[in-house]
Amino acid sequence: MVPVVMATRPDDGERVLAALRRHIDGRRTVVSSVDERVDRLAGLLSDFVMDGGKRMRPRFALAGWAASRPEAAPAPDEVVSACAALELIQACALVHDDIVDASDTRRGRPTVHRAIEAAHRADGWEGDPARYGVSQAILVGDLALSWADEMFVTSGVDPAALVRALVPWHAMKTEVLSGQMLDILAEASGATDELTPARVNRFKTAAYTVERPLHIGAALAGAGPETVAALREFGVAVGQAFQLRDDLLGVFGDPEVTGKPSGDDLREGKRTLLLARAMTLAPAGDARFLADILGSEPDERTLARARAVLEDSGAVASVETEIETLTSCALDAIASDAISDHGRDTLRDLAEAATRRRA
Repeated sequence: MVPVVMATRPDDGERVLAALRRHIDGRRTVVSSVDERVDRLAGLLSDFVMDGGKRMRPRFALAGWAASRPEAAPAPDEVVSACAALELIQACALVHDDIVDASDTRRGRPTVHRAIEAAHRADGWEGDPARYGVSQAILVGDLALSWADEMFVTSGVDPAALVRALVPWHAMKTEVLSGQMLDILAEASGATDELTPARVNRFKTAAYTVERPLHIGAALAGAGPETVAALREFGVAVGQAFQLRDDLLGVFGDPEVTGKPSGDDLREGKRTLLLARAMTLAPAGDARFLADILGSEPDERTLARARAVLEDSGAVASVETEIETLTSCALDAIASDAISDHGRDTLRDLAEAATRRRA
């Protein structure tokens, strides 16, 4: 498998970053007027947003806009700004997700709560450094969510377009939070069925990673119902395939590429579709072994056995087949005249990048 470069138009990534920088810098002037020490915390959010990530959600939103337009022209600056706001939603989700999962690293660096914890400890402050790190990181994530809403509604898009786009924007936020709540519930309840992780994938990942960004872009462009339906069908399939790839990377990924320790999903007790399928397909002893190590701190030998069970049971091959099937269904969904030719080309590239990635 080779790395795939995310691509819409060559300058889309730079335009998204420029829009984010303008908005974040403007918001930080408000924070710095409160206290420079608080601004240093806001600086962690700025670094988190600007220094990493694949910008998938803004790219899908811009692709939804392009797929809804007959002409192949760059998106106006105000549309780029509105789509870029999705990256701040992603920042909120990741900062909070790392707290929930007690993760130490993200993109090869300390997670936000760990970085704040380390600063507290280094300065010799009072109280529990870990509690302080979590408390401040929760607020940093909340700040990202607030800035996302501000960036979206002040982007400068036509008021009618903004009203249309706010419908999927609000739905997306509720869906991703509901999906996250179900994910935590599944871990706590020890769910082993396939329906629960499928629902988590559908709403925690597929909806807010691909489907709703496409819907938002289409709404900004004033797309008709046939175009919106085709894009959403494509988005659900690609988003689910994206999460299944993430499940595989969570166990088999190279830490040098993913930026997270290999086997983190097992340590965190994630109830993934990959795991549920293995526990169904594997012999009873192997299934019990997988159940026993979830949420523990397995050594490399234990992780190696777990990977072998996942492969030998046929779960890995089954998930790979499902990724291919979902990707094929996604491409079929955008084969109609409801999608512009140039938009279809972009969507195909994005589907390839999302489902065949290594990180």
